[in-house]
Amino acid sequence: MQVEQMQLIDGKKVAAQIKQEIAAEVKNMIAAGKKQPHLAAILVGHDGGSETYVSHKVKACAECGFKSTLLRYEADVTEAQLLEAIAGLNADPDVDGFIVQLPLPKHIDEQKVIEAIDYRKDVDGFHPINVGRLSIGLPCFRSATPQGILTLLERYNIETSGKHCVVIGRSNIVGKPVAAMMMQKSYPGNCTVTVCHSATAHLKEITRTADILIAAIGRPEYVTEDMVKDGVVVIDVGTTRLPSTTTKSGWKLHGDVDFEHVAPHCSYITPVPGGVGPMTICSLMKNTLLAAKHEIYK
Repeated sequence: MQVEQMQLIDGKKVAAQIKQEIAAEVKNMIAAGKKQPHLAAILVGHDGGSETYVSHKVKACAECGFKSTLLRYEADVTEAQLLEAIAGLNADPDVDGFIVQLPLPKHIDEQKVIEAIDYRKDVDGFHPINVGRLSIGLPCFRSATPQGILTLLERYNIETSGKHCVVIGRSNIVGKPVAAMMMQKSYPGNCTVTVCHSATAHLKEITRTADILIAAIGRPEYVTEDMVKDGVVVIDVGTTRLPSTTTKSGWKLHGDVDFEHVAPHCSYITPVPGGVGPMTICSLMKNTLLAAKHEIYK
């Protein structure tokens, strides 16, 4: 059976609306004599994906009326030099929030870098203090991709309370935080959450019971038609670049879901690209605004 009315969740459209809302708020802040929000980013090396993400973030800052600073380092930067740059941003009163674009070169300890960031400026929501506060439902900077997912569910008025949400993937960036958010006693949330991963037995039997399926495993087209039930809401977090002869760039972005065959069974589904991706950057902008207003940490 196929669902009669499948609706595409347009992350690009929602992100554009939210950026307009942020820009209007920033205009009012500046008119009231308040400081312009300022987001900084540290980019190490020349990874294609990271370059693209950071350029999108700089562009989004301009759209939202933020000031942005990009600090670039070559791939051979030492850990000590990077930690020094982070200390500088922590101490700069003009910088409201900053991010260190991941992944980092192998000789740098990512966890050490994350923990060096002042949690009050950690707009990526990766610092253990923000992660811990998230897990017990306290105000914090929420990890951008999971927050983007929840915003999409909210903007499309998708019912979540009492639903079975299955998350495929247990990363610290998406899987774990989105599972924590979806089980909180709030909307969107209040779900019964199952987290599946590479060692999960009987995966298909579990995913077929999902009312909401969040695929964040990083394997292209991993979720197939026989893994979903009719009427499911599918959120595809995957962004794998695969070679393509049909695009100018020579590559094409693929999600974790076999969209063509899964979509007909869904009540709602996010496309790749244009689904969760634009919302991630949008959530980062929202976190920066919160940091500038000192709404979470006074």
